[in-house]
Amino acid sequence: MPAPRAADPIKPDAKAALIVIDVQNCFVDGGTLPVKGGADIVPIINKLAPAFANIVITQDWHTPGHVSFASAHSGKKPFETTQLSYGTQVLWPDHCIQGTEDAAVLKDLKLPKAELVIRKGYHTDTDSYSAFKEADGKTPTGLAGYLKERGIDTVFLVGLATDFCVAWSAVDARKAGFTTYVIEDATRAIDLNGSLAAAWKQMTEAGVKRIQSGDIRLG
Repeated sequence: MPAPRAADPIKPDAKAALIVIDVQNCFVDGGTLPVKGGADIVPIINKLAPAFANIVITQDWHTPGHVSFASAHSGKKPFETTQLSYGTQVLWPDHCIQGTEDAAVLKDLKLPKAELVIRKGYHTDTDSYSAFKEADGKTPTGLAGYLKERGIDTVFLVGLATDFCVAWSAVDARKAGFTTYVIEDATRAIDLNGSLAAAWKQMTEAGVKRIQSGDIRLG
């Protein structure tokens, strides 16, 4: 099945922002929670970046012993689940611990116009996939307010992983009223127990637009 394409090339204007989700050492080969092919999206993002006047970066930024780590739950293994106060939580290997090289943004990422870094998952007792709200669905990161104050009404999402942080961010962007695109070939997925198909279904139902990097007019 061919990848979805936009009907016409899209030229991002001054009211558009590129949001680069969690392109960190922990999520590529050699990291603590590698996403297959994660580093392959860096050249694509670097090619897209000059087309955007506004760029935001997010970073997973966990405390040691974070509630999302399997190691914080006796008898639990990575990729199992547990019930927390805000719902079902996938338990992960220890990853993206604050201040470590594992949590650093990939050095090959070239985003000279990046204006804001949103760090998420730094509350020990709450995970945070979305760039807009923590996993409790209530606590805002402040990103929506920042973008709206800047007059931005459209967001284009790239990064890692498609089925977790990208998807949650995209759905929350729609809830906040933004026109939202996910540039599919500039993302990679974990695809845990069918999570990728489920994420695309949820994004589509929320009104997220699924496009490819070739749909963006660069010149």
